[in-house]
Amino acid sequence: MRKIRLSSRIIFASVTFVVLTFRAEAQEPGNYIKTALGVEIAVPASFSGIKKIRLEPVSAQVIHVTATAGTAFLPERSLMTVKQSGTAVKFTVKDGQGTVILYTDSLQVEVSSATGLLTYRDLQGKLLLAQSKSPLIALVPKVFSGEPSYQVSQLFDAQDNEAYYGLGQHQQGMMNYRGRRVDLVQYNTDIAVPFFVSNKGYGVLWDNYSITRAGDLRDYEPLGALKLFSKDNVEGWITASYADKKTPGDVLFSQPVSEISMNWLTDQHKFPDRIKPADAIVNYEGCVASGLPGLYQLQLKYAGYIKVWFDGKLVADYWRQAWNPGAAVLDLMLEKDRKVKVRIEWVPDGGESYLGLTCLPPLPESVKNTFGLSSESGRELNYYFIKGKTADEVVSGYRLVTGKAVLMPKWAMGFWQSRERYKTEEDILSTVKAFRDRKIPLDNIVLDWSYWKEPEWGSQEFDPARFPHPEQMIRELHQQHVNLMISVWPKFNKGFAVYDGLDQENFLYKRNIADGRRDWIGKGYQNTFYDAFNPAARTAFWNLMNRRLYSKGIDAWWMDATEPDMHSNLPVEIRKELMNPTYEGASTTYFNAFPLVNAKGVYEGQRKANPEKRVFILTRSAYAGLQRYAAAAWSGDIASRWEDMKTQISAGINFSLSGMPYWTMDIGGFSVEPRYEKASGADLEEWRELNTRWYQFGSFVPLFRVHGQFPYREIYNIAPETHPAYKSMLYYSRLRYRLMPYIYSLAGKSYHQDYTIMRGLMMDFPADLKAANLNDAYLFGPSLLISPVLGYKDRNRKVYLPEGQGWYDLYTGKYFKGGRELNAAAPYEKIPVFVKEGSIIPAGPEMQYTSEKPADPLTLFVYTGRDASFRLYEDEGTNYNYEKGAFSTIEFSYREDTHTLVCGKRLGSYNGMLNDRVFNIVFITPKSAKGIDFKRKADKTLRYSGLPMEAKMY
Repeated sequence: MRKIRLSSRIIFASVTFVVLTFRAEAQEPGNYIKTALGVEIAVPASFSGIKKIRLEPVSAQVIHVTATAGTAFLPERSLMTVKQSGTAVKFTVKDGQGTVILYTDSLQVEVSSATGLLTYRDLQGKLLLAQSKSPLIALVPKVFSGEPSYQVSQLFDAQDNEAYYGLGQHQQGMMNYRGRRVDLVQYNTDIAVPFFVSNKGYGVLWDNYSITRAGDLRDYEPLGALKLFSKDNVEGWITASYADKKTPGDVLFSQPVSEISMNWLTDQHKFPDRIKPADAIVNYEGCVASGLPGLYQLQLKYAGYIKVWFDGKLVADYWRQAWNPGAAVLDLMLEKDRKVKVRIEWVPDGGESYLGLTCLPPLPESVKNTFGLSSESGRELNYYFIKGKTADEVVSGYRLVTGKAVLMPKWAMGFWQSRERYKTEEDILSTVKAFRDRKIPLDNIVLDWSYWKEPEWGSQEFDPARFPHPEQMIRELHQQHVNLMISVWPKFNKGFAVYDGLDQENFLYKRNIADGRRDWIGKGYQNTFYDAFNPAARTAFWNLMNRRLYSKGIDAWWMDATEPDMHSNLPVEIRKELMNPTYEGASTTYFNAFPLVNAKGVYEGQRKANPEKRVFILTRSAYAGLQRYAAAAWSGDIASRWEDMKTQISAGINFSLSGMPYWTMDIGGFSVEPRYEKASGADLEEWRELNTRWYQFGSFVPLFRVHGQFPYREIYNIAPETHPAYKSMLYYSRLRYRLMPYIYSLAGKSYHQDYTIMRGLMMDFPADLKAANLNDAYLFGPSLLISPVLGYKDRNRKVYLPEGQGWYDLYTGKYFKGGRELNAAAPYEKIPVFVKEGSIIPAGPEMQYTSEKPADPLTLFVYTGRDASFRLYEDEGTNYNYEKGAFSTIEFSYREDTHTLVCGKRLGSYNGMLNDRVFNIVFITPKSAKGIDFKRKADKTLRYSGLPMEAKMY
């Protein structure tokens, strides 16, 4: 029995750290049980709350860790993981000096016999990860909705220069989450995924479904945690001044403020009733200081226009519509007791007021070099440690545990046109005709919400007044080789037959109805969501979709509001009430997993109804394991602003590093500032340039998709054909289709080799710390370095070329050495794109849709200077025969020492495969600059019939 004397407590974010002094009676070694699948280790009674730890190798590189506060482990019950083969992994267990050590062929896991602390090393003894000795209660008993549970936490030590990536999709512009607090809670523009990748050769998948904090586990403090000084230098508050927007220089009244916390719909009473938010402009002025020096992280929540200055420097300039507030983190470095002047200018949006400002003080020394995970509710401590020499190996381990990223239909890699929204059949058909007439490539058109009769949200039925012939409309689209994706919400309005049927089966959450809330459509309708955790409810949901939509020929599903977002701007505690209880249990325990089980029902339903046609789902929220359900995610209802475009880069990279390869965004942004709605003059030109730059960026992400509120987002509605905006968007659309052999090969690799398409630079250049943490550039596949242009009228941008090799300008072929920063040219029509030395990029013919032509002739652009390789992947494109081996690959390899390109033997086959084809080869060298010109005469031409061939550069 361990004897412990508590000396003090420090409470962080309801997670209890305990600073201890104790003397302990040593635990006798050998207190473990080896099983067929792993080892169970008894832990002395201690502050952690853990009594037993279980280690089970899933593979030589993946260890499943569970810990319980009971005497026996609970039956395994996981939504995010897939059942393993059952084949035991080779391992041994040994007693060490006060430790129990489990060995696999790849790593060793040490468990302290005295404390239960875990340490992970490779077989050479190199440290990978160690549980922190900073005491933390791992399992704190809780009760939610009458169900016993635990608050579950772990704290790990951070190594020198360690960085953390992944954790889903967050929009604060951060790449590396070390020293940051990351809230894993589903929200319109935030996606929670409890999986992170470290640059030290491992990742951790946290098998928990409740709201979780990662990194810094402390609570944000109110603004009053800082010393506050008014505009007139009176200590104790800052000054809030209110004016009418029409006469902003005339202050109507002022008041002292020491807290800014209008975060939710329930906080609207905090805005002064002496002026309406829609009429107001508010200025907060004063100074802040602290006796504790260091980095303060200020969390800003906002709607409307917001600007923030520190000591006269503008550090924030944002806008967001009130129905979907945004969030940002502002870094403020404070010297001891030195005042920093703060000014905030806020123009609320419409009739609601959302503004919050809180702060996270500098990290205490005791937890400064740690990284934690803490979840509100869980049955046990449950996570997977995943070793990998590269980030790709770590992601592969994640997919071993959670499932393969199934291959999307090839057409999904083409261009999607969408808007909020096409209101009639004529809107849809005339848009597609305009694309085809103008020869703008198109593969998919999206029908957003409200195609149903206004009161019948959830009917999944076309309004016959606006869509009188849906089957015929879909046939006409298919005849033009265009697919139709349709919006399907998990929402049902009260008062029509579908609602009543689901209600009778007890498939609906009831609280939103009982609370009497109404939505914002027409007169407002009572509504709620179905319980996607219930297998029978999922079946009913799919059957409804199948009967009323899929049977008509619908090709793909847009699963909106899957957080679930039953009513916008409610505090998370009320959101949990609205989905309580779930079929699985308390909503607190399962809150984050709704998008996973919702996608599961649709994927499994369609595969059963039609085993041949690939499922494709686009969902606004996601969770670990989503990739196995043919689901991609997009970044939600972001704003049409330059700063929002920039935050998409780190959001997409970290989402991809969370193990899910298919991500997209609303090119152009969804929510539109009023100045753009009927833009003219300078506003119109900025709107066109913003969309052009975003479109250029969007052509190099896994899924190429335009969407947003009015103005209409078709390129011919953004600018006339003679305008550089139109010309540039058309150029990048055509380039995307030319690169389809490259792009679809990356998709194939994502399934067959667990690849990641949108790549943070830490994946390929982990030793280059400058590259690894860039939040404004990434690799698209193995070869293309993408650097979006992020400012209005910018005609150059700084581009860092990772060290250790050379780079070629995509458009000119000019060669540059790596490890340097360029002031790269960025004319209106183009963004900087560089090609990695030692690359082979296959390109096909010009196309209007992905299935129009086979990739013949195939142009191979060979960027010399280093050895290079690329595996061309091809299959039937729309079915699941690839799972049965129906695909082909051709390995292209270039050897620098012999200046020879080898086209390897074709492996595999599939229906419709080209047996004979032409390869046009273009060699690019540092001394022979050649841009990606598809009209250029080839240096060599090969006629290929499946057997190895080679072409020499000289």
